[in-house]
Amino acid sequence: MQRPLKFEEGETAVRLARKAIEVYLDERKLIQDRLTGVFEEKRGVFTTLTKFGELRGCIGFPYPIKRLDEAIIESAVSAAVDDPRFEPVRLSEMNDITVEVTVLSPPEKLDAKPRELPKRIEIGKHGLIVKMGPFSGLLLPQVAVEYNFDEEEFLTQTCMKAGLPPDCWLSGAEVYRFEGQIFKEKEPRGEIEEVSFKP
Repeated sequence: MQRPLKFEEGETAVRLARKAIEVYLDERKLIQDRLTGVFEEKRGVFTTLTKFGELRGCIGFPYPIKRLDEAIIESAVSAAVDDPRFEPVRLSEMNDITVEVTVLSPPEKLDAKPRELPKRIEIGKHGLIVKMGPFSGLLLPQVAVEYNFDEEEFLTQTCMKAGLPPDCWLSGAEVYRFEGQIFKEKEPRGEIEEVSFKP
């Protein structure tokens, strides 16, 4: 069982993500920082960039296939320059961008009848992955909270993120849930907080 990150580790994760982006945008090279402890473990992770409250990039690794430090560095740089929805971030923008790192628990497949799936999801706690054939889509736990989705809408939106019909969760798509631990800057280069949606 993976242990949660301590607050100081979450702080380190966010600072590592920002450093990775800024060095890459400045010098076009990936930093090679390697950390010890939890950062040596394989974990899934996403980096989310926001600018003036609007999404500016979000990319990550859903599955624990890389060391956490490597996954943070690579997801951070990809969120800045490889998110197909946005123009690549410029170095000058980093003064206005807040960096958020979500460390994921390994996704767990929900073996339930389609109509039962919403009961297996807790808004604010779980993120979702929907897979069908070659298509897959992922939404982080914070998305459901930010957009005020209920469980069914969260499933529907994850299907649409995968490029699938909105009701594919009712017609045989595989659904996985995971938990995410979220650390983010309160403001660009500012203090870091852990975000929790638990009541």
